[in-house]
Amino acid sequence: MSVSTHVLDAGRGRPAAAVSVRLERRTDLGWQPVAGGSTDADGRIARLGATAGTGPHRLIFDTAAHSPFYPEVVITFEVADPAEHYHVPLLLSPFAYSTYRGS
Repeated sequence: MSVSTHVLDAGRGRPAAAVSVRLERRTDLGWQPVAGGSTDADGRIARLGATAGTGPHRLIFDTAAHSPFYPEVVITFEVADPAEHYHVPLLLSPFAYSTYRGS
């Protein structure tokens, strides 16, 4: 299973660069780190990390520089097939955010 993401700053109408992102996987011991990185100038992390496990995973975005109200956004998602690629974008504005499963 591989994960990618991108962050769009909808309030500014441009990609959100230099956003720190962590990927974690839930195990019997709780949430365990898998990988981390920062978005590039285009707001993307093309390959954040890979894990062989199924089950709950989450992306934790440090969004404080882009939102006065949401200093951190956590997106939890279910990995059903570890052979698939998961693209999880974040659209961020000062007082709202949304996400979806991308391709």
